Amino acid sequence: MKKAKLVIICTQNSARSQMAEAFFKKYGDDMLEVHSAGFEPKEVNPYAVQVMKEIGIDISGQHSKGVREFLGKMSFGYVIAVCKKAEGKCPVIFPGARQLISWPFDDPAAFEGTEEETRQKFRQVRDEIEEKVKEWLQDYRGQQDHLK
Repeated sequence: MKKAKLVIICTQNSARSQMAEAFFKKYGDDMLEVHSAGFEPKEVNPYAVQVMKEIGIDISGQHSKGVREFLGKMSFGYVIAVCKKAEGKCPVIFPGARQLISWPFDDPAAFEGTEEETRQKFRQVRDEIEEKVKEWLQDYRGQQDHLK
């Protein structure tokens, strides 16, 4: 079976979209080709790397990508915006997507606090993303099974 293509979009592709990409690859690699990108890509946030490592997922080898890397080269069936700022741009950048999905998670990188408080905010957002990815994949699997 051909894998559906999915891209996760965020402003910087440094934390939320990186974590979501890793979870989709962990739980849905058998049926999805997963990518992530940002409109203003920055380095992968070290806190995101740390909190993912805590649960046994290594994203230290992932790198931020700009949406321009995909324009005209790849079409996606599913586009998930994990921040409000990226949400409005998705229909313009990815007009052929079968489904545009909005998951506006808090930006843990914008959180102000001590190192431990910041790490805790990243953990909270990580866990929310993981739960949302699992729910989406369960629904997606159900749809695929129904089509068989």
